[in-house]
Amino acid sequence: MLDTLQEIWGAVMRNKLRTIATGFAIAGGIFLLIVLLGAGNGIIHTFDHNSERFALDAVHIYGGYTSMPFEGIKDGRRIRIDTRDGQMAEQSFKSTVVATSPTIEHLVLSVSAGDRSCLNVNLTGVYPTHARVDVIKMVRGRFINELDIKGKRKVVVIDEKAEKNLFKRGKTAVGNVVKIDNIVYKIVGIKENNSMFGSSEFYIPFTTMQTIYGRGEFIDELTLKVKGLDTEEKNDNFVSDYRKATGRLHNFNPEDKSAIWIWNAASDNVSMSTTKNILHTSFWILGLLTLLSGVVGVSNIMLITVKERTHEFGIRKALGAKPWSIIRMVILESILITTFFGYIGMVCGVGFCEYMDATAGNRVMDIGVWQQEYFIDPTVDVRTCIQATLVMIISGALAGFFPARKAAKVKPIEALRAN
Repeated sequence: MLDTLQEIWGAVMRNKLRTIATGFAIAGGIFLLIVLLGAGNGIIHTFDHNSERFALDAVHIYGGYTSMPFEGIKDGRRIRIDTRDGQMAEQSFKSTVVATSPTIEHLVLSVSAGDRSCLNVNLTGVYPTHARVDVIKMVRGRFINELDIKGKRKVVVIDEKAEKNLFKRGKTAVGNVVKIDNIVYKIVGIKENNSMFGSSEFYIPFTTMQTIYGRGEFIDELTLKVKGLDTEEKNDNFVSDYRKATGRLHNFNPEDKSAIWIWNAASDNVSMSTTKNILHTSFWILGLLTLLSGVVGVSNIMLITVKERTHEFGIRKALGAKPWSIIRMVILESILITTFFGYIGMVCGVGFCEYMDATAGNRVMDIGVWQQEYFIDPTVDVRTCIQATLVMIISGALAGFFPARKAAKVKPIEALRAN
């Protein structure tokens, strides 16, 4: 084995410039593949991070105005959804709707705790199911429960941002009271602040909101937690069927898309997943094309090497060398060149991704009323780097195998005649 390695080293040293040029093609291919995958991950991670604040298995329904006359009723009529809509969804779509969450919203004029106040607050009346339907991450305390609903309790869940504004640092708000429009509520829980618009979100029991503000059975939004809507076709069929059922309930044309507004986050999730897969595949294809240039370089140098050493191979075969020993020597040379320069390309690619993450990653873009993070963690995991390098090594072995096999098949007398 040592003799074989010495022969390979001698062949490489006799063709330094050619070997280095081929090595640059190999290292460049690995480097570009890793950088492209890192940049692609930065985009994909941005999709994932910014979608965490939304429930991706939810359908949101809002009331609207009719744009078509129906059964003698003129258009322009307001459609207000109510508690019946949630009951209808649970009864008519049992196989798809897992849970429903009707909500009522109220514009808060003032919020205070002692001598501290808080601005820009959204107050929402909810049921306990809202924690299942929406993305609610509790930090301390608890969410609204069934006893709060039955007793119409004056309890509230606030977010971390409001807690910092209303209470001194180090003091928890849970168990304390807060005045909302001069009505005293007991704080039972603190949740993460995930509002895109920079506002604080407060939750109180749905029944409490109904009683205090006289909202009756009308609701502002109905959110459905759904399952099984994993294709565009299934989502379209569900929305169409739900619009028809709601049309029967509220007496409007089921083809009238203005009567109720439906935001199907589940459909958006399907589209986003498809987009991410396309991006991931595209970056891999582009990267593999760059690897191909390195493979071609290795193949060319092996072809030239085999041609130059045909006479030598003839002497070896005449002295009794087996064809496999010749093939093995050429393949080992190809593998060693590919492994050495492939490793250099991998290290440089990982280093550049880390530099890209440190200088351009995890940026925050200020979009007027909210901030948006982008290009998050543009790096590649070690497994992917190793896989890319192994692809190059295997390709290099194949690039050396075929010309070596051809040379091994040449008869000794013909090989000795070669120049």
